[in-house]
Amino acid sequence: MAEAVRSTDQSCVGFQLQLDRSNSKSHDMDRSSNSSMEAKEPEASFSHFSGLEALNPQKRELLEARFSAPRPFNQDSQSNASSVGSEKDIDPATPGSRSDKYGGRKRKAPVEGDSPGVSKSGRPDPQNVKITEFFKQSDMPHPRTRSPQNLLPSFNSLCKIESNMSGSQMSVGQLNNQNSAMHTFKEDDIECISVHEACQTTLTSSTIKEMEEQLSSGVHSSQKKDSTIEELKAGIEDYKQQYEKQKLLNTKMEASLKKCMTVNKELLVSASIKEKKEVRHRCRKNKFRLGQFIPMRQGAHYNESWKDGHAFKELNEQQEKLNQQKEELEKQKKLLLKKKPGNSASKEKKSSKIATANDSDSFQRPVSPILSPSEYYEREEILKLRAAALKKEESDLQLEMDKLDKQRNLHIRETKRIHNEDESRFNNNPQLNGRYLLLNLLGKGGFSEVYKGYDLFEHQYVACKIHQLVKEWKEEKKKNYIKHSVREYNIHKTLNHPRIVRLFDVFEIDNDTFCTVMEYCDGQDLDFLLKQHKIVPEREAKSIIMQMVSALKYLNEIKPPVIHYDLKPGNILLVGKGALSGEVKVTDFGLSKIFESDEDGSMELTSQGAGTYWYLPPECFEIGKQPPKISSKVDVWSVGVIFYQMLFGKRPFGHDQTQASILENRTILRAKEVEFPNKPAISNEAKNFIRKCLCYRKEDRVDVLSLSEDGYLKPPSKKSSSTSQNPQSSYT
Repeated sequence: MAEAVRSTDQSCVGFQLQLDRSNSKSHDMDRSSNSSMEAKEPEASFSHFSGLEALNPQKRELLEARFSAPRPFNQDSQSNASSVGSEKDIDPATPGSRSDKYGGRKRKAPVEGDSPGVSKSGRPDPQNVKITEFFKQSDMPHPRTRSPQNLLPSFNSLCKIESNMSGSQMSVGQLNNQNSAMHTFKEDDIECISVHEACQTTLTSSTIKEMEEQLSSGVHSSQKKDSTIEELKAGIEDYKQQYEKQKLLNTKMEASLKKCMTVNKELLVSASIKEKKEVRHRCRKNKFRLGQFIPMRQGAHYNESWKDGHAFKELNEQQEKLNQQKEELEKQKKLLLKKKPGNSASKEKKSSKIATANDSDSFQRPVSPILSPSEYYEREEILKLRAAALKKEESDLQLEMDKLDKQRNLHIRETKRIHNEDESRFNNNPQLNGRYLLLNLLGKGGFSEVYKGYDLFEHQYVACKIHQLVKEWKEEKKKNYIKHSVREYNIHKTLNHPRIVRLFDVFEIDNDTFCTVMEYCDGQDLDFLLKQHKIVPEREAKSIIMQMVSALKYLNEIKPPVIHYDLKPGNILLVGKGALSGEVKVTDFGLSKIFESDEDGSMELTSQGAGTYWYLPPECFEIGKQPPKISSKVDVWSVGVIFYQMLFGKRPFGHDQTQASILENRTILRAKEVEFPNKPAISNEAKNFIRKCLCYRKEDRVDVLSLSEDGYLKPPSKKSSSTSQNPQSSYT
């Protein structure tokens, strides 16, 4: 009970002190007059109640209204003597301490014995109404209890008790004596303290201190959180400013990049136009020097036939003169043989026959004089030197003819390319899909065109293959072509190997046209190389085959495996400029098959008749009730044919035949065994490798994985190792 009173009184004193401080700020004169009394108040004992500002705002407002409202300190006639406070706790009202706002008419001082809350008219004065009138209860208070508004004067004694309790621990008996003393009168203190049950509490000073510590720690944590929030807000503002700056910088960079792309596009287009003009100008010059296509009428149709230029005509004239000189030299050699010394007997017989003939004809013919050995030797040496000079001239003429022949092949190829480029609807350097700028045509196939392009986003050259459907096609044929193209894209997009051309993008141009973007290889294909050089040395040919087998091994190791089915020199691209750069890449997966093997390790061929017949194995030409079955050994056969063609300059089967004649004559089905010419000479290992690839029966032919492990494609073993294993081989 006493602890509840102390806690309540301490709270009241704390708020009274705070209100006194606030009033002292607004009333300077009151502060000076009350400074002595405030010094006597035990502030130090109740400084820890400053944290009560965190109370409920409604309770706080009621407490402030309780202590801020004016109240009389005179003794009520009806109140108990124990409820009267000490005169020491009442601030004396001095004239100098009044505020300026009360400077009006002075009221009459209350007469002793008058009721403080009732005016002269008998009506209750609202300014002097006690706060207990607002908190009246149904039950009357105890006659010895004090009014709540008169509790303040008794706080001095309570402060003393509180300070004694806080200074030293009191026993239970002392505490009871102290509580009993609170209800008794002292000689020096006329206060009588009465505690009501409503003011009792179970709180102790240690609990209050803990609550104060928790409150202070909560305030500290809240202040820390507030500071953290302020820091975060400042950081957010900083980030916002940085974002705005970066956004402006990004806008500037985008504008700059757009300008750069525009400039790059203009430069690329101008360079492409300039290159086209130079190529056409050079083609027009070569047209007269190397030749051109001239339309020739054949019946009701016109066909283009090739007519050689003046360079070939000049070489042909030189060749004719050289042939005449050779014939003349042969005649002189025969005449010189007739005058060779040492054949006197034969010459006498011939002379006698000639004499008898002359006698009968009565006409004498001259006899060729016989040359001396020295004269014969001189003339013979002269003829030999002439023959050597003619031979050298003939070889030079043949080299010049070969050179012109290569230039003519290039000229024919460039002429066809220019013609196809002029006929194309993409010849004006369009920009496809917003990023791919077409520069010039590289080549044209059956239903597709391949352009050299430039990726404006990635800043690299690419190859754009444009597929065009013929409008006159039936819907079924269009669907079939689109199906093959989509299959090529689905197969090609997942491949990633250094010996396979990469696929970057696929997009639609219109309803009948779409484009695939692939890696650009700055070089020709193997077919062009063979047309230019006819034969590739075995070392270079072996390197190309090794790279092809590496790509095929990758295609057979992925899941599911892939069969290329259309390996040929035209689908082997050379990387880099020059006749032979050394690096190749495999391309064109239009006829590729996803290998879904049966129990026997093969799959049915659904597209029989497609492909290039010179490079397909015999099982692709078999005709029966069931479609033929194929495997990865189809690509092995193609590797053998390409290797043979590089080494000997011709295909092993049906070299001079067309595809129609090969199909009609069943050429590949009759290719039981491969034959090798005597020249050029190649190693036996190369011949055995070709035989493994060109086995007629697919059961006897090696597969791709076995071919990649062949000893011919492995690095050669050192001679030292072989000699160390057989040390007596050099002596046998």
